Amino acid sequence: MEKTIKVLHTEWSDGWGGQEIRILNEMLAVRKRGVKTFLACRENARIREKALEQGIPVFTLPFRGNTDLKTLFGLMRIIRREKIDIVNTHSGKDTWVGGLAAKLTGRKFIRTRHLSNPINPSRLNFINEIADFIITTGSGVREDLIRNNRIRPDRIASVPTGVDADLFDPSRYDRDVERQRLGISEDEIAIGALGVIRRVKRHEDFIRAAEILNRKHDRLRFFIAGDGPIRKDLEKLIGELRLDNFKILGHIEQPAGYLSALDIFVNSSANEGVPQAVIQALMMRKAVVATDAGSTSDLHEGNFLLVDPLAPERLAEGIEALILHREKREEYGRKSREPMLRDFSDDTMGERIVEIYRKVLQ
Repeated sequence: MEKTIKVLHTEWSDGWGGQEIRILNEMLAVRKRGVKTFLACRENARIREKALEQGIPVFTLPFRGNTDLKTLFGLMRIIRREKIDIVNTHSGKDTWVGGLAAKLTGRKFIRTRHLSNPINPSRLNFINEIADFIITTGSGVREDLIRNNRIRPDRIASVPTGVDADLFDPSRYDRDVERQRLGISEDEIAIGALGVIRRVKRHEDFIRAAEILNRKHDRLRFFIAGDGPIRKDLEKLIGELRLDNFKILGHIEQPAGYLSALDIFVNSSANEGVPQAVIQALMMRKAVVATDAGSTSDLHEGNFLLVDPLAPERLAEGIEALILHREKREEYGRKSREPMLRDFSDDTMGERIVEIYRKVLQ
């Protein structure tokens, strides 16, 4: 009988966005395949409550910094007591203490890199080099780490974030009902974004693109579903530009229902792994305009529009192409879901992760 693999995930972040959602979904996906998962995080972390809701054992530690000895020794105690096989770290601060705790207890150390921004290549920043394996969320991130951070190609793999294909299934939702909830008329074109409101997501570019489009077109509605630290800044910008047809909805519990109401989905980010919101929108057969940031192009098979990042004018041009041509929106919708089912479902992610666990433990 095969021994049950035990994996302790660590996460420093207190937020609830794409990275934290990926971690939770990954733990659930491998649990379905017989892996026992644990989480170590900070007391007030949103992922803590979400993990507890799913019956995942959670340990809280300070995670005050790269050399936080209280957290380091706490992790070592947990690893020994729970007989952990693999420590899987996620953010910068928990990667240092989690990786060192794994090495000091003789366990395997996997680091997951979610973002596409460069990692300091200094020899002093050695924590990634001592990992037994690195998982990235996009192929571009993998190539950068090999090229710039001395990571051996056989010790790093891209495993894109998986999405629940049953939850993000357009046949489960009534588009007319979802549009009524948002007050969208049938003759209006609904254009929206989804995600945590952070600087890196460049929602301000989406807002400025909306201002450009409003000069040319009537009957447009714009939405951002999500919340975050710069929400008030964005609401101020919306007011300054007098965009009466632009609304920030805040956090929503049913993103698939929201997506079903849209005609066009927009991702304006300047830095990504593989963006979950774009996968979700494509799963929902939406016409998508996304910036070519990070590993977003990993999703591209002629099934949506890619435009330059940090350029509201280019974003507006892409959206306008879909406003003007309904048949193009419908064509993208027909093409969008199948590539996601093949390569970006949570089942595919779970299978690939478990294969890596087994490889590392050989």
